[in-house]
Amino acid sequence: MLQRLRHAEIMRRVRTSGATSVRDLASQLGVSPSTIRRDLEVLDRDGTLRRVRGGALPSVDADTDRPFAEVAATDGQDKEAVAARAARLVADGDVVLLDIGTTTMCLARRLRGRRVTVVTSSLAVLDALRTDTEVELLLLGGMVRRPYHSLVGVLTEAALSQVVADRVFLGASGVRPDGQLVDTTLAEVPLKRAMIAAAGQVVLVVDRHKFPGTGALRVCGPEDIDVVVTNEGADPATLRNCAAAGAEVLLT
Repeated sequence: MLQRLRHAEIMRRVRTSGATSVRDLASQLGVSPSTIRRDLEVLDRDGTLRRVRGGALPSVDADTDRPFAEVAATDGQDKEAVAARAARLVADGDVVLLDIGTTTMCLARRLRGRRVTVVTSSLAVLDALRTDTEVELLLLGGMVRRPYHSLVGVLTEAALSQVVADRVFLGASGVRPDGQLVDTTLAEVPLKRAMIAAAGQVVLVVDRHKFPGTGALRVCGPEDIDVVVTNEGADPATLRNCAAAGAEVLLT
């Protein structure tokens, strides 16, 4: 089994069962205990689970099922401005991945009537584009995460492995002062990483309040981001670190 698929299966089993032992995981996945220990060390270092003696526990997920509408209404004008600027990066004929989140929902609305292909696991994006006959809409399968209008899990990650996109528009809980992209939601981090791997260009779309931001789980480094779209007023030092790593910074 490929390491990426093995990690996804380990996370699925940990989320389903809670405390899981190295011995059980090795038996279930048909690999050696030493392989599982190395996998758990990687996943613990990334913050996607908590390594304990003899096995692993689910990591604390800071997403507390805050209503999607409440999140969407917070800093709404800033999110709309970011979405408007990001939409200008999309050319007719493009294949774009839209991440889960409220800013990408705003971006989806601005792609109505465009001859583009949109790939997403966001049910909010689906709602925004479902009646548009110009947009080719591909919905990734997975487990429904109702409070945040999304599909997540190993099926979503497996579907992403079949996708080749021109660019992904990525959200996040925050950007650390050194430019590291972080998130608070355990279920979304593997999807974000898979989207990055599937896209030719990575565009970060986050409002100014997330510079700098916090999150327990690392998504990627600033060197993995090609373009940052945010608002005037975002922390200048954080933006400079993103630019120093090679990202183009676009301010609204």
